Amino acid sequence: MRDQIATIAAAALLAGPAAATGLKIEIAGEGANGTVTLDLFEEVAPNHVERITTLAREGAYDDVVFHRVIDGFMAQTGDVQFGKMGSDMRMAGRGGSDRPDLGAEFSDLPFERGVVGMARSQDPDSANSQFFIMFAPGPFLNGQYTVVGEVTDGMDVVDAIKRGEGRNGAVTGQPDRMTEVSVTD
Repeated sequence: MRDQIATIAAAALLAGPAAATGLKIEIAGEGANGTVTLDLFEEVAPNHVERITTLAREGAYDDVVFHRVIDGFMAQTGDVQFGKMGSDMRMAGRGGSDRPDLGAEFSDLPFERGVVGMARSQDPDSANSQFFIMFAPGPFLNGQYTVVGEVTDGMDVVDAIKRGEGRNGAVTGQPDRMTEVSVTD
């Protein structure tokens, strides 16, 4: 995957310089406690990365829960509308931000362990604020969802996120949450 990213980055450099961007996510809860660091691929998905970093800088992701966590697949979070800790968790996963949905920015990057992708509905152009982190490869997602980054540190913390139940992986009780999300340059 690094070779694919390097090729895309080289092409982007020819178009103009881009600042390296990432996220530092502090996670707390019954399962996971610690820091996860992400490298965001602004060369691959510039609009999605811009959305995530804008929401992070505004503090919109702080105290947002991991509402959908499927063992052996992924952990989903980022519902800034309905996913705040202390709100009615029955709606978590159904919201987004107050900004318009984003058009798909699909790439050839594969969904491997640690890859971060944007969540969406059936409409490919419906991503907004929610994202997910892969526990394992998910080749069936390749070319169908926007890859926005990857975990560079703290995958052990991701692995400890409290799992959900049933086919949709809905987390009951007290879900783990992102206590603070900050942008790194």
